[in-house]
This record gives sequence, structure tokens and C-alpha cells, in this order.
Amino acid sequence: MASTPRRTVLTGFGVLSPIGSTPEAFWDALVAGVCGVRTISLLDASELPCHIAGEVPNFSAKAMIDKSYRRSLNAMARTVELGVIGSQLGLANAGIAKGTVPAHRIGIEFASLMGATELNDMAAASRIASPDGKTLDYGVWGSAGLNEIAPLWMLKYLPNMPACHTTILYDIQGPSNTQIPGDTSGLVALAEAARIIRRDAADVMVVGSSEGRINPITLSRYNLFLQLSKRNDDPAHAVRPFDLTRDGTVYGEGAAVFALEELEHARGRKANIVGELVGWAAGVDRGKKGPGLARVIRNALAAAGIEPKDVDHVNAHGTGTTVGDAFEARGIADVFGRDVPVFAPLSRFGNLGAASGLMELACSVQAFKNGLLPGTLNHESPDPACPISVHVGAPRPVTKPYVVKVTYTDLGQCAAAVVKRWDS
Repeated sequence: MASTPRRTVLTGFGVLSPIGSTPEAFWDALVAGVCGVRTISLLDASELPCHIAGEVPNFSAKAMIDKSYRRSLNAMARTVELGVIGSQLGLANAGIAKGTVPAHRIGIEFASLMGATELNDMAAASRIASPDGKTLDYGVWGSAGLNEIAPLWMLKYLPNMPACHTTILYDIQGPSNTQIPGDTSGLVALAEAARIIRRDAADVMVVGSSEGRINPITLSRYNLFLQLSKRNDDPAHAVRPFDLTRDGTVYGEGAAVFALEELEHARGRKANIVGELVGWAAGVDRGKKGPGLARVIRNALAAAGIEPKDVDHVNAHGTGTTVGDAFEARGIADVFGRDVPVFAPLSRFGNLGAASGLMELACSVQAFKNGLLPGTLNHESPDPACPISVHVGAPRPVTKPYVVKVTYTDLGQCAAAVVKRWDS
């Protein structure tokens, strides 16, 4: 363990999002109120009850990946491609090239989930084991079907593949791990990366997240079991955080990757610091009632050594679901009442799952950098079941030095992080 606390700062980030894939384009879209939720174009989803989502427009991993690593794209599903390219963008923005940090002093914490199989990967095996397309002969599947599946099939979809490829591409030999607790994964990865730096096991940590939910298997499953918005004719207004008329969320794809760095190391290389991670916490709110989430938020505030009155705004998950928004609002209100504005950016790009937490946090980092907090989209009729003050309308000045980022999963897992505005 380090003998004195090692402070952890954010020195750059990259995004691949439905509203912009550079920090500048991302910010411009936030200020302009752009929504990236549209009718799905990557596949024909017109028969699904919800066929809108947040797509990353014109994404081509082949055009963006480091040329020395292009052959490896054959072993990457879209979620992995997003993660690897996101890492490239994040490290470039932080001014970190391969070899500029000793290999054993840079590590990675990545948030990602198991990717859904691309149908073509299973097509030949399925035709053999199910000639009529209705019943599946498992014996034939095992004896003959498996021979039609590529040997590296599984490696395309494993959650740890974004981290794996990034470590190879950048010769990262420090701590490496992948976090998978759903929508909280990004904040969990951020917290663990900070712990690694504080105990002097690394000077720089790549903290990333990616997920690609625009897949026929994934979308079919979510349409069956989760509350998705049916506003297919008005996708830009589909996700309505904490609004009385909300009818569900929509899903999307993207990647957000930060460079987290020990403060003196960052100063030594004259890095552009964009914020400081000062507190975090995680836990479970069994039954999603609110007190458990409130406890997690209070623990994060205590870790940061601040009080609710020091917070400029709460960056909420705000998925637009009936139960989820009410639960999250109760937890936030338990700590802040209506005194601290709540900003919910997910309605701009959809629910990105494992990538949501860091993508949403990037909005607040940009807000701190530019001194303005954009308004929340599609919150027009406040719901009495959501007793919070949601910031809407024109961007307002940032007046206090801290943001609390909150997120949760459908199972009640909760996480919170406190980031301080960097004032050089």
C-alpha cells in the first residue's frame, strides 16, 4: 500500500455514441439537444414492438483500428470492436501512446457483457440440426453441427475480449480485469481502477466500457421481457426520464473509455486533467425500494468527504421505465430532496447497458469542462412518484465543484461515483 493517499484524476476520454464520436462533437450535440435514438437501420426490426434504438452512425472498425491490428477484427463481435476503438480514442485523447508508460505500470479495467451471437455464426450448424426449421436434434447438433462452427467462435463474444485486445494492442502488462454487473459495470470498473492506483499497483488505468445491443437475438429477448418504449413514430421523444408519461426505455450501442491516472504522474507528463475521482460506493437495494440506493450515495459522499450541499448536480441513470425511475428518484430524494438538480442524459442515446455509466459520466465531465449543464430531454410532466428536481431547458451554469453519478441494474445493484471539477 502507498504510504500516502495517491489521488486519481481523469486525463482524457473517448466516446463512440449515437450523438457523436469525438469529445467535441459529443459536447456540441449535448448543448444542442440532439437525440440519437432513431429507427433501427442495422437490421430489419420492423416486426418487433419496439424497433427504435441508439445506433453509432457510420461506425467502421476496419477504417478506425490501428493498421497493425486489423487482422484481429475477424475475432471481434461489434461490442468488442466498439470497446477496442473506444480505447484507442480514449488513450489518444489522454496523450498516451504505446510505450509512453512503462508496460507494468499501466493496467485496464473494462465493463462489458457477454455479446449475443451473430446469426450467421450459427446458420450452418442450425440447418444441419434442424432441417425443418422447427425442431432441433441435439444429437445431430453435437455430432455434426458443431463442426460447422468456427473454432474461435466463443472468443468473439466473451466479455473480457475488449480488455484482452486492448492490452495486446498497447502492450499493457499491469492489472487487467473485466466487470460484468450490468448497468453498474462502468462505475464498478472506475472504482476498482482507482483502488489499483491508490495501492500503487499502477500509475495509469484504462477504464472502459462497451456494449452493442442492436442484435436480433438481444432485441427479441428484451422486447419479450423488459419495458421498452412503443413510441416508434417519435423516437426522439421515446425515452422520458422521470416523466409522468414515460412508457419504457430503448436500447443502444456505444463505448466510453477514460484514462485514470495518479495525480503526480499526470502532472509529470503535463497531462490535460479533466476531473478528479474523489469517492465511490456500491451495494444492493433488494426490492428496489430506495433506501439501499440512498445508502450507496451517502457512502460515496462520505468517501469523498463532502455533503449533499456541495454537489452541483446528480447525474442519474434515468432509463424511462415506470418502476426504475421511481426507484431511482426515491433513492436520490432520500439524500438530496429537491435541492440538487438531477440531469438524466440517457434519453439522448438509449440504454447502453455496461457502457451506460461511463457514457453518462462523460456528459458531466464535459459539463464541468465547459461550465454549463445541458437540460434533460423529454421531461415535460413531472411524476409525483419521482420527488426530485429534474433540470430541463437551456443549459445552466455549473456553480458547484462536484457531480454524483448514480446507476443501478434491474436486479437492484447500485453504484455511485463522485467526481470533482478540476481547477488548475
